[in-house]
Amino acid sequence: MKLTAKGYDVVTAEDGAAAVSTVRREKPDLILLDLSFPPDVSHGGLAWDGFQIMSWLRRLDEAKNIPIIVITGGVSAESKDRALAAGALNLFHKPIDNDALLTVIRQTLGENAAVTQPSPAPIPQAAG
Repeated sequence: MKLTAKGYDVVTAEDGAAAVSTVRREKPDLILLDLSFPPDVSHGGLAWDGFQIMSWLRRLDEAKNIPIIVITGGVSAESKDRALAAGALNLFHKPIDNDALLTVIRQTLGENAAVTQPSPAPIPQAAG
């Protein structure tokens, strides 16, 4: 699913350090996060995973309340419980049901709320 085609601004990060830095800089409304990263993504530094990223984000004042939706493949029930306990709002297994994910994104961002109509403009009173 292309979120940009649905009207969302998307920012990506290739590793954990970049993810934390990007969240601090961009302050997104929502985070989509994979739990696992290939070993070569650590670039010789800390080998991040989604749990570590969530742990870091939950300690940052500017990021601790940003909703996180985990998207991952082959996750066990224990990992799902761990992800939810670490602060994930929801978890989707690959292959992803794009319609269900989009529904959760919209609900999380409050986009399914009823549209309120503006109050009618006051009627001008004639002087006199």
